[in-house]
Amino acid sequence: MLIKNKVVTFAEKNREYMARTKQQQPESNPSLSIKAITKSSVWDIQENDVFRMWDAATKDAEVRENIQHYVDIFKSAFLIEEIKEDVLLVKKSYEKRGYKVAQIKFDDNLKFNWAIKKRPIMRVTDLTYENIRHISAAKLCEVLDRNFGGGWDSLSQSIQDIILSGFDISTTTLPKDRLHKKGGMYEKKVEDGFEVLEVEKGGWVEAIFAKLKPEQEKLKMHYTDKSRDDEEGDDEDDEDFEVEDNYSSHDEEDNEVEDPNDEDITEDNYSTMMDLGSEDPEDEAANLIEFADE
Repeated sequence: MLIKNKVVTFAEKNREYMARTKQQQPESNPSLSIKAITKSSVWDIQENDVFRMWDAATKDAEVRENIQHYVDIFKSAFLIEEIKEDVLLVKKSYEKRGYKVAQIKFDDNLKFNWAIKKRPIMRVTDLTYENIRHISAAKLCEVLDRNFGGGWDSLSQSIQDIILSGFDISTTTLPKDRLHKKGGMYEKKVEDGFEVLEVEKGGWVEAIFAKLKPEQEKLKMHYTDKSRDDEEGDDEDDEDFEVEDNYSSHDEEDNEVEDPNDEDITEDNYSTMMDLGSEDPEDEAANLIEFADE
């Protein structure tokens, strides 16, 4: 079966090219705004993003009132130079040094000519808790290789803590001829996605394995309303619960107070008078008089 060749016009080719180009372009991230930027997320953007964010915020009164606050955030990840001279005269000199130059204009009375450049991470002292998760394991090995001499233990504890906050690190020191032994630790770590930096120490080699830690999801507390279940449970408990009659075991006869029997009361065992211990009534009266006189 013969297939006829399709004649494709220039316009059709151009439309196909534009469609492919549009698909390849990343969608704009609405979270990239000055108010949403932090000293950590600022490491994810580039110089052109900075100018674009400032241009979008020039009409925001809150940003205008807190310019220095936002500039300080950007300065944690960028070198920012304010150009007070003629931009055309100095722009090329900054661009040769890797800067991007543009003007930020709030109004005619408030405008800045800035030269901006991403801060390079070249030495271990450039590593911070804010940027450590924004570099790759290969970049970390490059930084360590540029600063090393004595291996992992030669790093200060503070630098180790920063690196360990973003990377899984493990080390091993073996003779050169045993380091790459088939089936050994080196091979297993590489297969598991670790980058490796080898530091020679005479006839031995220290291998430092680095792999970016996965992002830890923040745990969220889920609260459920169990009031209805609790009420139902209480009802069920009430049905099953039996109140024990602790009084039924008592002997009723023991608790009853018997009324006196009139037949048992005699002159000898019943009296309503106080016994003063005297047999003579006259003596008793005399004693009472003396008590009253006192």
